[in-house]
Amino acid sequence: MVDMASQKRSQGTGQQRKKISSSKRAAARRAHAPAASPLPTLFRVGIGNDLHRLAEGRKLIVGGVRIPFEKGPVGHSDGDVLAHAICDALLGAARLGDIGRHFSNSSPQWKNASSMVFLRHVRRWLDDAGYGIINVDATVGLELPKLAPHIPAMENTLAQALALEPGQVSVKAKSGEGLDAVGRGEAIRADAVAMIQVVSSPPSSLFY
Repeated sequence: MVDMASQKRSQGTGQQRKKISSSKRAAARRAHAPAASPLPTLFRVGIGNDLHRLAEGRKLIVGGVRIPFEKGPVGHSDGDVLAHAICDALLGAARLGDIGRHFSNSSPQWKNASSMVFLRHVRRWLDDAGYGIINVDATVGLELPKLAPHIPAMENTLAQALALEPGQVSVKAKSGEGLDAVGRGEAIRADAVAMIQVVSSPPSSLFY
């Protein structure tokens, strides 16, 4: 007659062997499984926007280009909404904060500063963090004057500030159709999207 305790020990040992064998098979499957796609870390996208009130006696500078007009944006720097939106899009894509954090409107250093200086700083920070810029796409909302004749100059000026080819920067212009502050000619607005990619191994963070 089989001893019941011995039978239970035998069953327990068999179950343990099955568990160990199953664990080994699972580990082997994990070892031979394809690696997860690196795309989420290779490419990043950021968005930015800016809005400035227009006032008489201010220079109208958009995308680094001076445009003859009786009004211009009110701001601590030159008020270039297009450059500011692009700065925020690039900083956001790289998770490096925002334009207000790096170029405070209470700092005398940036009083009446050219926003092309901001873009050059942002490009350098992205380089230091291991990112390259793929492209930038932006839209400016302004009722008057019409910006279409100035768009090629804007794209070239922005590309130079960011050390890009002109084909990597796209600028579009929209009127406000008579609606809201832009449509009433009281403000100028810009929205931008930027895509960046990892080109080298960045540090864990530059500013956090």
